[in-house]
Amino acid sequence: MNFIAFCPPYASHLRAFKALADGLSARGHGVTFVMPGRFDVPWTGLCPQVLHVGTEVEDTTRSAIERSVWRTDTLCRSIDALPPADAILGDQTEPASGLIADALGLPLISIACALPFERGAGIPLPFLGWPFDDSRRGLRRNRGGERIARLILRQQNAVIAHWADRFGIGPRRELGDCLSPLLTLSQTLPGFDFPRSHSVIVETGPLRAAGNEAFPADIEPDPSRPFVYASLGTIQGHREAILRKIVAACHRAGAQVLVSHAGGLSEQAARDLGATWVREHVPQEAVLDRADLCITHAGLNTAMEALMRGVPMLAIPIAYDQPGVAARLVHHGVGLRHSRRWLDTGSLSRSISRLLTDATFRDKARSFGPGGGVPLAVARIEDVVTPARQLVAAQ
Repeated sequence: MNFIAFCPPYASHLRAFKALADGLSARGHGVTFVMPGRFDVPWTGLCPQVLHVGTEVEDTTRSAIERSVWRTDTLCRSIDALPPADAILGDQTEPASGLIADALGLPLISIACALPFERGAGIPLPFLGWPFDDSRRGLRRNRGGERIARLILRQQNAVIAHWADRFGIGPRRELGDCLSPLLTLSQTLPGFDFPRSHSVIVETGPLRAAGNEAFPADIEPDPSRPFVYASLGTIQGHREAILRKIVAACHRAGAQVLVSHAGGLSEQAARDLGATWVREHVPQEAVLDRADLCITHAGLNTAMEALMRGVPMLAIPIAYDQPGVAARLVHHGVGLRHSRRWLDTGSLSRSISRLLTDATFRDKARSFGPGGGVPLAVARIEDVVTPARQLVAAQ
């Protein structure tokens, strides 16, 4: 079978799609990545084929929403340039995947590289840090959040409605109307999401190639003291003020702390943090294998990697779906959450000490085993697409 893949140019999303494409290729399937505009894909190993559509260069000075609208519009304008395919793999953040799949009559597989967007009773939108609540009050609150989201995303919703009308596929008014009715592959570990029923979501855990990076030879944690790993991810590593408070709180709690800042800090700023160790990049999974606690921005990848190793977390969410991930960490009793706007060393230190001494957090974190990963994802895709193709052929 041949697949078209629509994925936004974000390294973590492309990494998941690349692993999935490799898994499908190993089964004899073909995958073509379709990327809008003329720019370098920020993932050098993207294979086996990339098709660029449109001639305009993405304007990075625009807001994230404006860039998303431009990508969706460019992809939909290029529908006639797409290669023949049996199905579409679409990142949930790219509504063009659902619009084009319906226009071409192809089965769509949605990929949730962040928290899934599917609605559910009591489940707030992914970027909201609210708890699960299916009471009347909770449902009313969630509807309010959805109304605000529609206002914020009115540009995106307008381009969705425009292309749905142009394609003649019936009304589509928002991102939720562009998701797969057949299958969503979520990088959440089984059981991590809030309770759902009658869902097309399959929780595969992280989609990635097997890693074998070793723990840094120049970092030697003292086994008599707790070892804390702190990272705000690849985009937020420049937040020096937050990292300073994390480091001071770890020292107050008697812990060693390794900070990874992903190139967000200058050499001088990194030295001034006062952490036990500071690195631009580390082999995160190898570090988490040794860590007693992870202090994180609650990015989904980091959270899942920590849970796979039974490591509790202190979450300081900043943007995107991170508040929603943090809410789920608290819901499952595997971590604590602090607001980045009200951080102080004393409260951070108390939370760090609690997470390090209360075995309940680690015991609950250890209840999450590894997901099925790429093999499970590939099997589910084949299970769904093969019957869908046979149905179309019969018609």
